[in-house]
Formats: sequence, C-alpha cells, structure tokens
Amino acid sequence: MFYVGDKYKLIREIRTHFPAHINRLIEPFVGGGSVMMNVDANGYLLNDIDSYVIGLHRMLCDYVGGEQKFYTDFYHIVNQYGFSLSYHENPVPQELRKAYPKTYYAKYNKDAYQQLRSDYIAGGQRNWMQLYVLLIYGFNHMLRFNKKGLFNLPVGNVDYNQNTHDALEDYFRVMATKQVEWQNKDFRTFLHDIDYQTDDLVYLDPPYLITFSEYNKLWNDDTERDLLTLLDNMNARQIHFAISNVTHYRGRTNALFLEWSARYHSHPIQSNYISFNDNSIKQFSEVLVTNY
Repeated sequence: MFYVGDKYKLIREIRTHFPAHINRLIEPFVGGGSVMMNVDANGYLLNDIDSYVIGLHRMLCDYVGGEQKFYTDFYHIVNQYGFSLSYHENPVPQELRKAYPKTYYAKYNKDAYQQLRSDYIAGGQRNWMQLYVLLIYGFNHMLRFNKKGLFNLPVGNVDYNQNTHDALEDYFRVMATKQVEWQNKDFRTFLHDIDYQTDDLVYLDPPYLITFSEYNKLWNDDTERDLLTLLDNMNARQIHFAISNVTHYRGRTNALFLEWSARYHSHPIQSNYISFNDNSIKQFSEVLVTNY
C-alpha cells in the first residue's frame, strides 16, 4: 500500500512475539496492512477509521485475480497525465536530471500531479484509482487532507519503478491467500462489536501520542485512555492483545502508556521514525506490549 507509518521494516521482529497459532488477526488500526500481510492466521478482521485507506485496500483486493485489468487502468491514468514510469522506461530528460540530480522526479511530475489532484477533487474524491496514483507519486506516500476535507498533498520525488511494481505484485499475491474482512469504524466501536473466539489476537498500532505524524492529530490523552481501558477489559476476558507504541520521542515521554504497560509484558523494538516535516530519521523508543 506504500503508506507512511507502516510496520514493514519492523514486522520480522514484532511477529517473534506473536503466538505460534492465531485464529483471527484483528487490527483496529490496519493502516497500510504490513502486519496482516506478513502474519499467518485463519482469518483477518481489519479496520481503520480512515475511509480512504479502507477504500484503497478494497479497490486493490477487487483486482486480485484480475491484476492485468489493474495495470491497464493504472497505466491509463499515468500515461494520460504524463507521469514518469521508470518501470517501463525513464522519460525524464537528461538535462533535467543534470539540473536537479536529487529532485528531478518531483520537477518532472509536478504539473501532472497537480492536474490529477485538481481533477480528483473536482470529481468528488471517490475515484479510487486516481487516489492510488496520487498516493504512489505523492510526498512520502501520504494521504493528507485540509480542514475542508480536500486532498492537499504535494508531489513527491518518487516514481513507479521496479521496487514499487514488485511490492504491488506481492500485495496481490499475498491477498489472494487471505480471508479478509474490511471495516471502517472508530476503534471503540470496532472492538466492541467483535464476537471474540479462542486464539484470536488483537494487534494494535494506534496513533502515537507523543509524535508528530499527520495521522496523530486527532489522537489525544482521552483517546489513549479509552484505548487502554478497552485493553484492560479485554485482558480480563482473556483476549490476547499486542500493542505497539512509542514511550520516548525527542525529549517527550508517554507517561500515561508507561504507567499502564507496567502491568503487562513490554518488549523493546528497534525502530526509527521519519518526520513528515524534515524527512530525516529520528531515533526513538518503541515497545510492543503483550498480555500473554
């Protein structure tokens, strides 16, 4: 999915702390889906409050088994607007590459990106293939909307290349093997509505209270407390959970989470964080907390 904040680089370490057998993997904050794609289970209940994230997952899953139709539709938009496509060939002129050796993709794709973004907004922001192209060519592969709810991410210095194509092929291949149910609810409603079964595992990667990512803006002390209370209730019902979180970041401490986690099992995770504002790597302390 190429979604900022995903756990792709950490999943090998995280899953070493998961049970050997999982009936259903349940994720209230599925995001780009890196965890569910790399964990074996009998079934998957996957949720995110962001309707655009779930809409994109559903669109991609609709193409499983018909991938050639996906590429026909995707390349049509790429070619229609004139984006670069180094997976086929690199159309960026040599003089542009020399003038902007580190940012020539952004320079080349800027006009195409802005035109597609305008057309996407004018069309009511529900053309999922247009949004997917914007995600591929947008800054840091983010989904960002202004206060009016309009998509407002700038172009990124990125391209549809061999690595991008291979990752997308992996998505189609993996999703063909999984029994997945997508939902678009507030995490409290989603977790409340589940009829839990033996050996279910709830994995949670909520917005982090003390970092500055775009998707953290609606998260605060109250939502953090609500989540931790829900987990305590699940623990009392012997429902297994594992939650990722950040305890320290740039001089800030999540005392609320630290105090709560003391009653469970904490596993330090080797991690880094890419800031939206300066695109640099920030070292911080991430943990995985489990109740088993």
